[in-house]
Amino acid sequence: MVFGKGTVKRGEEAIMINYQNYDGLGLAELVAKKEVHPKELAEAAIKSIELKNPKLNAVIHKMYDKALKSAESELKGTFAGVPMLIKDIAQEAEGEPLTLGSKGFSRYRAKADSIYVSQLRRTGALLLGYTNVPEFGLVAVTEPKYYGAAKNPWNVNFTPGGSSGGSAVAVASGMVPIAGANDGGGSIRIPAAYCGLFGLKPTRGRTPVGPKHGRSWQGASVDHVLTKSVRDSAAMLDELSIMEKTAAFHAPPYQGSYLTAASTPLKNDVTFAFSISSPIGTEVHHECKEAVLKTVKILESLGYRIEEADAPVDGNKITNSYLTMYFGETAALIASLEEVLGRKANSSDVEQTTWLLGLLGKATSAEEFVLSLKEWDKAAFKMEEFHETYDFYITPTTAFPPAKIGELDPSQTEKMLINIIGKLKMGNLLKKAGIVDQLAQKNLMRTPYTQLANLTGQPAMSVPLHMTEDGLPVGVQIMAAKGKEDLLFQLAGLLEQTEYWIELQNNPSF
Repeated sequence: MVFGKGTVKRGEEAIMINYQNYDGLGLAELVAKKEVHPKELAEAAIKSIELKNPKLNAVIHKMYDKALKSAESELKGTFAGVPMLIKDIAQEAEGEPLTLGSKGFSRYRAKADSIYVSQLRRTGALLLGYTNVPEFGLVAVTEPKYYGAAKNPWNVNFTPGGSSGGSAVAVASGMVPIAGANDGGGSIRIPAAYCGLFGLKPTRGRTPVGPKHGRSWQGASVDHVLTKSVRDSAAMLDELSIMEKTAAFHAPPYQGSYLTAASTPLKNDVTFAFSISSPIGTEVHHECKEAVLKTVKILESLGYRIEEADAPVDGNKITNSYLTMYFGETAALIASLEEVLGRKANSSDVEQTTWLLGLLGKATSAEEFVLSLKEWDKAAFKMEEFHETYDFYITPTTAFPPAKIGELDPSQTEKMLINIIGKLKMGNLLKKAGIVDQLAQKNLMRTPYTQLANLTGQPAMSVPLHMTEDGLPVGVQIMAAKGKEDLLFQLAGLLEQTEYWIELQNNPSF
């Protein structure tokens, strides 16, 4: 896979056209050789965003002036001069808004860079703005009421996934080669799968969460990036892997270079397990199964041993424990709005469904919350045992191809019920009525595979190896034992060289 073709010519049009064919490291190399100036790259990225964003709605806040000013300074680092976007959740940039896709946080301004953003600046990257997210990052589609839906660049009638949907759109359409992302239940891997990108969720504690927090979503959420090349993801993880003393969790140390791992041959004695059945017993689309079976055939043709085996965990318990955390975190986040608004939040400050989830959080007892966390630990122990036999575990990233924009919205009846219960603050009644289970299954049946790695703390990646008959990407998820990102990068580097790796140049908007 080549990311950087032809020579760079002067002139606005030539820079604009050639810019998209490079990954981040490729652009950094041009800057290092003085073949292009960082300001030219920033201007090329800005032109690309301004051209494509009106149709795709990936970028919701622009920081062009600051990026152009930075481009004039002496930049140093692995990604010196490379344009980037960051995600409108957790990735705070001093003086800039961070809304979490919500009207409620529209007045918030960051007082300082998050450690994650500080690390990005140290790489020399130019931060051009923020990307679109669903409100609070709660769902696997990016359709916030406050900003409107982000559109999949392969077909604008479909979702790019979520919650890092805007970042995925920006990279897949060629606006930038790298964009910030985070993953609390699949939010890196799902958009990677739907947009034909590489997306790796690191081991819990591998990347920084401070300084305002010591954990994110009880350790389920981890920050990293979405990229078109494996090597960009690897090189960025080298830069983001720091020992954050105040963090609640620390990943097993890795002394090597992930960038080196991405080009290191994978040993032929590693073992694989795969599954194409849903962990919660629901339907799996034939295209998503085909993506996995294709990957199995590729690996078998290269001489690797692969067995069909399901993860030794109870998928329904995993889902329930994930949802318990999800409800509690939503309630806590709504409560924190008081600091921004100067008053307690009410149902008009957030979307109807978000308010409902907050009520469910309030209706969840401390006992339920603690018991749900115990399920995480049980699953982590079981998966460590599993990986003593298998180095890799392969599943579909999602159980279905991308949904159409608006397809997963609540029905009119559900909206009426949500509104009534929201006004009456009857979270307990909602739980007892079983409506929560219905809504959860409606959404999670499409994405039942990704939450496991968040709860166990393992690294997992989505690789772009399959296009549906309708011309939409679907991904293949591959998990490894905790601390084994190097193995995932080795495997990804191998798969990237195959003919099946999706070429973004075939994307209509690229």
